[in-house]
Amino acid sequence: MMWVCPMHPEICREGPGVCPICGMALEPEAPTLDEGANPELVDFTRRVWIAGVLTVPLLVLSMGAEMTGIAIVPQGWSAWIQLALTTPIVLWAGLPFFARGWVSVRTWRLNMFTLVSLGVGAAFLYSAAATIAPGLFPQSIRMHGMVPVYYEAAGVVVTLVLLGQVLELRARAATGRAIRALLDLAPKTARRIVGSGETEIALADVALGDRLRIRPGEAIPVDGIVVEGRSSVDEAMLTGEPAPVLKTIGTTLTGGTINGTGSLVMKARAVGADTVLARIVRMVAEAQRSRAPIQAVADRVSGWFVPLVVAIAVVTFVVWYATGSFGHALLNAIAVLIIACPCALGLATPMAAIMVGTGRGARAGVLVKTAEALQALERVDTLVIDKTGTLTEGRPRLIAVETLGAMAEDELVALAAAVERPSEHPLAQAIVVAADDRKLATMAATGFVSTTGLGVAADVEGQRVAIGNAAMMVSVGAGPALLARQSETRRGEGSGVMLVAVDGRLVGMLVVADPIRETAKAAIADLHAEGLRIVMLTGDGRGTAEAVARAIGGIDAVHADLKPEDKARIVGDLKRGGAVVAMAGDGINDAPALAAADVGIAMGTGTDVAIESAGITLTKGDLAALVRARRLAQATMRNIRQNLAFSFLFNGIGVPVAAGVLYPMTGILLSPMLAGAAMALSSFAVVTNALRLNAVRL
Repeated sequence: MMWVCPMHPEICREGPGVCPICGMALEPEAPTLDEGANPELVDFTRRVWIAGVLTVPLLVLSMGAEMTGIAIVPQGWSAWIQLALTTPIVLWAGLPFFARGWVSVRTWRLNMFTLVSLGVGAAFLYSAAATIAPGLFPQSIRMHGMVPVYYEAAGVVVTLVLLGQVLELRARAATGRAIRALLDLAPKTARRIVGSGETEIALADVALGDRLRIRPGEAIPVDGIVVEGRSSVDEAMLTGEPAPVLKTIGTTLTGGTINGTGSLVMKARAVGADTVLARIVRMVAEAQRSRAPIQAVADRVSGWFVPLVVAIAVVTFVVWYATGSFGHALLNAIAVLIIACPCALGLATPMAAIMVGTGRGARAGVLVKTAEALQALERVDTLVIDKTGTLTEGRPRLIAVETLGAMAEDELVALAAAVERPSEHPLAQAIVVAADDRKLATMAATGFVSTTGLGVAADVEGQRVAIGNAAMMVSVGAGPALLARQSETRRGEGSGVMLVAVDGRLVGMLVVADPIRETAKAAIADLHAEGLRIVMLTGDGRGTAEAVARAIGGIDAVHADLKPEDKARIVGDLKRGGAVVAMAGDGINDAPALAAADVGIAMGTGTDVAIESAGITLTKGDLAALVRARRLAQATMRNIRQNLAFSFLFNGIGVPVAAGVLYPMTGILLSPMLAGAAMALSSFAVVTNALRLNAVRL
């Protein structure tokens, strides 16, 4: 099995390891159903808990006396106790950072781990030397006769960076669940027909040409064609539409779709990696790996920031040593490294604004899975949106009843429900649900007949009731002309029309439609007003799609009659044309497009696969939350830029001051203790600014 870096797919190895560019752990390239624990997540979680437990007393010990004026332990013991607490934090909990930092230096691929190892190492080694051999340091730097130490800086930085790594690993694990949800669509076994008998075999053992039995309710194991039987198959994973598709001899079957109530025998035409489901899985996996984490921003900055800081520290030491002050040379060089420690820079992205922003989003019905999803959503200029279940409710309902003659609406609905009750078709069920909602008496139907392409008929209380299209009415002797104009109008609006005849006489029509979500029109208008181009994608026919687009308004382009690969292709075409694309959808068929887009947005009322494939989920499927998600992304990224700007400004001022540039003019020097305090203050400022996101109006 090959292992790849999720941020640098060009890094590919034959076994697990660490990316030499960014330091991230490699992940299996091939999707798998094995949902074993991530060893790195388990290891880092254990490390962050132990580091956190040790950091609390370390902070109390180091800061308690300064804040309260009361010595918690005798002064001579404090540094030794802090050394005992910090040593396991730095040398054990922080060991992966030093290992990756060393690799980054050896390969000259400087990243955040370089900054962590430099800052933490400088603070810890200086403090350890000050504790073990205080005589090496000049009397001028002593406070109350003791050489100051900065163990809390080293311990806190290690703990915070570990926590950030744990959060990142958990977010990355969620993408693996999306792949497993897709793989779970295919059954684990198949029933192969051999002679006059049947044998249950593993899915991997199915070969081209095998004859397979598909029993009612079972998932289709592989792609092929029907050679015996007749049944309706739920192909929502491909089309996103709720209507089952009738399968007869010679029609195609797709692995992962669900058989209805009939029994089928199929011949395998595509197995293994060649099936449609396998191709969808590959598309999702590849699209997920193509995303770059937001932490790459800090890593790119580190490429020039780290060597610059090291160079400044070296120059500081040389200049001060040349003046004859070894103590100041050492302390000022260490102060440069401590004040340039990456705490504020690291907190500026995942540890502050992202944590607060995602929490704020959760309260507004917006679940953010990854930081990069927010980053991408802020830059989006094109919204690609699915129709069924996203713009519409995804559940057909009876929206109108028109009668002819003296028949009442309720009587017409009751007769139609009696005929349609045995059917599993969503349009039929919409009529049955409407009858139940109206609390109409249940009537029994006999002599049920279904005519492909026309409709259904049955006897209800001595009357022959026929339901279907105009051709069905002609076949039973009921002319459809009386309702022709109304039928055309309703179909033009994207509704489904079923004419009803009783004993060969047209008595009315039933109008069934998938209602547009209440918030769709306002949400699309708001997004369009913000400059987004809106593109609708659907597996429905063009007439229905255009009718929905007209009803909602603000939709710039409509693509109809699409398969999953078509949706992903259109997203890819838009991206290649320079657009930054967000895809909103709810079905299995939307998963490849959700993963291929710059940011995927799933309806919380949709399928698990769509939710797992997307970077953002609207918990209640409310399109108004899509507007809130966009504003949340803008506010969060604005906050991150403020924090990054502050971090750069802080280092731009703090590093020269720590190096001693003000000393010739003012006599001011920045001791490592003040450098550590300044570093902590910068982190506090970043967190405080990020907390402002809790009050942002969405």
